[in-house]
Amino acid sequence: MSTKKFKNEAVTSKNKNWEKFVSRENSLYSRSDDVRSPFARDYTRILHSMAYRRLKHKTQVFFNIGNDHVCTRMEHVSHVESVSSTIARALGLNDELTKAISIGHDLGHAPFGHQGEKVINKLTEKYLHKAFWHEQNGLRFVDEIELLEDNYNVAKNLDLTYAVRDGIISHCGEVDENGLSPRKELIDLNDFKKAGQYPPSTWEGCVVKIADKIAYVGRDIEDAISLGFLEAKDINNLLKLARAYDEKVMNTTVIMHNMIIDICKNSSPENGVSLSNTFLEQLNEIKLFNYDYIYGNKRFVPFKHYSELVITEIFNILFDCYDDKHTFLTIEEKLKYSEKLKGSFIKWLCKYCENDIIPDKYIDNSKSYENVKIYGCLETKELYIQAIIDYISGMTDHFAIEIFNELITY
Repeated sequence: MSTKKFKNEAVTSKNKNWEKFVSRENSLYSRSDDVRSPFARDYTRILHSMAYRRLKHKTQVFFNIGNDHVCTRMEHVSHVESVSSTIARALGLNDELTKAISIGHDLGHAPFGHQGEKVINKLTEKYLHKAFWHEQNGLRFVDEIELLEDNYNVAKNLDLTYAVRDGIISHCGEVDENGLSPRKELIDLNDFKKAGQYPPSTWEGCVVKIADKIAYVGRDIEDAISLGFLEAKDINNLLKLARAYDEKVMNTTVIMHNMIIDICKNSSPENGVSLSNTFLEQLNEIKLFNYDYIYGNKRFVPFKHYSELVITEIFNILFDCYDDKHTFLTIEEKLKYSEKLKGSFIKWLCKYCENDIIPDKYIDNSKSYENVKIYGCLETKELYIQAIIDYISGMTDHFAIEIFNELITY
């Protein structure tokens, strides 16, 4: 098997679009002895972010906060990083860029997995007349929400490179396609209006996009079996599927290994990042199995109802607190019996509102913030609603449940 087939296509200093790919909206502070590349620096900035830390308590597919062995969003991200970096190294692509996109690709996920995403989408469509999708929310979080302190303890936005930001918003893994190739236009990333609208602008982004698929199909089967979602006849059907492709079993490691090798063999700059017809068919068969026997399982129905109740009630309580310039005072009054919700939401607003609207007692002079004040002075109800959406979408499952339990405890 020939390797390094994409060496001349990799995002390196020799790439004609290098300056654009490593560009940032704002310049970062520098360290004279820093040995990292721009993409390695992005990787560590994401790694140190609060949004990344929260992934360990966010649902991937199975809501089970008491089970340490069920795949969480953080484990899924690690699988994607492992799969994509292995492929990138074999093809001669930029491994550091690939890893940075991988570690950041799901930062925009809501609590309770895709079900939580659906609930928040209903709320944004109703109140803001726009869609909510985690790829766009991921870009919003790395561009406007997440903060890191610089050498002088000043909190600033992450300001990641264009190539990493592009990989995050274009990673949608639900689109069934093969032979992925990067787009040529280096567009404004705010031009994305729906998931999967444009392919990534780099080959590294294309690798992450297909790795996202490979990473979840096998792991979801593993959890479904351990949690009793699959009956004996379902497992027999899975075994038949495995044997149809000359496999003895169909599990996470078998699926990942075989498809990684197949992609490395079949991909080329001419044909794109590709699976062979045999393995593409296998991937689609596994996905179909998962949708029929796992994602559509009736055991998910109570979870769907519960997650909608939790998110909607938190939203409604906060929605009722808007009072133009007096919003902070109204929050204090209406949430006086919900200390955790009141304290955490006010703290959230203080980070992203102009000081003019923040009561003096909430201004923390011990910390310095130079981030974009995305909510301004809450001049409109739409800005306030966006603040609620951002606050909820950043929650972990565990924290959302804590807040909900506080609301129903007297």
